[in-house]
Amino acid sequence: MTHHEPIDRRGRGRWRIAMWGAAAVLLLLPLVAMQFTPEIVWDQADFAIFGVMLAVACGAFELAVRLTHRPAYRVLAGLALAGGFVLLWAQLAVGVF
Repeated sequence: MTHHEPIDRRGRGRWRIAMWGAAAVLLLLPLVAMQFTPEIVWDQADFAIFGVMLAVACGAFELAVRLTHRPAYRVLAGLALAGGFVLLWAQLAVGVF
């Protein structure tokens, strides 16, 4: 027998805004960095791929939050998504594997 606690919807909107806002800032960081250093050179494809990666990761985390009610599951889902994101990013950047 499982016990489901009522879903607290207060703050859900703030977390979503914070998550998607952080993703937008992450996407803009290389653009800003390109103005100050010649070491970072991204083209449209780089921004598109990174944007898709961020959208998939954030969307998957939103799905995990909606499907789970336990904070531990949400943390584990976030860690798994973050780990997969970093591994894919490193592979695309420098070819780790």
